[in-house]
Amino acid sequence: MLQLAVFLLVVALLAGLLGFGGLAGSFIGLAKIVFFVFLILAVLSFFGGNVFRRRYFWQ
Repeated sequence: MLQLAVFLLVVALLAGLLGFGGLAGSFIGLAKIVFFVFLILAVLSFFGGNVFRRRYFWQ
């Protein structure tokens, strides 16, 4: 997912350099959304993984 965010950012930068401002803005918006979804899922995975390990493997 992080790779997708970086890819969208690179495409946005290339579109901006070539003069496609509207398209670049759209790709920047998509990159932000994907990045924040990645952050939320990473945090949930981190905390969820710790709860799972404590409950089933420490008994």
